[in-house]
Amino acid sequence: MASPRLFQAYVMVDWSASSKPVTGADSIWIGLMKRNVRFQMAFEAHNPPTRMAAEKLLEEILSDLRRKSERVLAGFDFPLGFPRGTAAALKLSGAAPWRQVLDFVAKEVKDKPTNENNRFQVGAKMNRLMTGEAFPFWGAPARDAQTMLSVKRVREHGPGDLPEFRLAEEAIKGPSSIWKLYYQGSVGGQALTGMPVVSRIRDAHGERARIWPFETGWKPLTPGDLEGVDAVFAEIYPSLFAGKPAAGVAKDEAQVRAVCERFNALDEKGQLASLFGPSKDDPRRAAVENEEGWILGVNA
Repeated sequence: MASPRLFQAYVMVDWSASSKPVTGADSIWIGLMKRNVRFQMAFEAHNPPTRMAAEKLLEEILSDLRRKSERVLAGFDFPLGFPRGTAAALKLSGAAPWRQVLDFVAKEVKDKPTNENNRFQVGAKMNRLMTGEAFPFWGAPARDAQTMLSVKRVREHGPGDLPEFRLAEEAIKGPSSIWKLYYQGSVGGQALTGMPVVSRIRDAHGERARIWPFETGWKPLTPGDLEGVDAVFAEIYPSLFAGKPAAGVAKDEAQVRAVCERFNALDEKGQLASLFGPSKDDPRRAAVENEEGWILGVNA
């Protein structure tokens, strides 16, 4: 007999760091798979024009699922943690390193209803605090370049520097580095504008929400692990489950649909649990659980 489902709904988010409202290609897409009135799993897509509209929509979706007592897996296509050593380089202390950096970013990033944001200023400030030079963050339009943030990358990462990639990225060799703030695949811009949203939504749910793997452990999850939990937030990399867009369908929409369908199918067969981490001890565990996080679906 298959194991019981971990989740009853799946919300997958393809984010955007755009500085103006935008829809269609290269904008925010939210895919939702949940039971319809006939109790069949059905997919719907949303394309909010701004991050503020996306946050409001996500809160509404999660609140609705919570009322129905349907636990949700919410995936975001940007890192929820930074490379090991970042919290120490920023001279943060107190909570776990992942939480210190998440709180720092949530406090520093200002995002207007129009999508105007200060991500380049925040990247420059983090560079100043971490290294006193335009490194490791790089990439900005010429008008946003400053002493502590250059238009182009200034140098390679050396042995004494923070790592260019997290352990999860080294395992998959696909995603760009979080230190890249601009240009195609600017993961850093997405992380700086997305992490505050995840932080606020998670904190609004209190003890009934968990950010994986920081608050769940990097290990296969069981229904017992999620007792009393309404929502689990995770990092995803949609290209792992690339969906081929049908005619007239945006690539991002096809990708969030493919991820929803994949996780739903695995969960139905009792095979989703193993994606949440290695079943035996792993030397990378401390870094993954305390600071860096992991990408759901990347084999440990």
